[in-house]
Amino acid sequence: MKVECKISAEYKEPYAVLHINKMTDSVGEIISMLEKENANSLTLIAKKDKNTYFIKPEDISLIRTEGREIVCYDKRKNRYILDKPLYELENMLAVYFVRISKSTIVNINQINHVEASFNGTMGLVMKNGVTDYISRSFRKSFKERLGLE
Repeated sequence: MKVECKISAEYKEPYAVLHINKMTDSVGEIISMLEKENANSLTLIAKKDKNTYFIKPEDISLIRTEGREIVCYDKRKNRYILDKPLYELENMLAVYFVRISKSTIVNINQINHVEASFNGTMGLVMKNGVTDYISRSFRKSFKERLGLE
């Protein structure tokens, strides 16, 4: 594989373009590594009790809409309020998170287990004990993302 690297002050943010004739495991690993590099530099600004906190995405279990607020729960079940819309957070955190309903995205590395439910939904329990439901409309994409289907 040929590699070309251009360094210039005109580039405000690093980006990569791959020209390939087919997707291979090696190329997939490179893409994953590059995406994680970008995600590792990301920090979310959250509020709790009139204080401002800087939270790394890997420390968040889930993000959901509660009433008119977008909230997140960390590994210790602390609840914070975020100021970005859920769809924007989903795009920013795509490496770590997957949508499970219209109102919730979860960190795939913080899932403890999934439980079947009677009405076609699936219950989801995070490692910190927070629970939510995977709606029917998001079940297929959830399973695909986790490699279950």
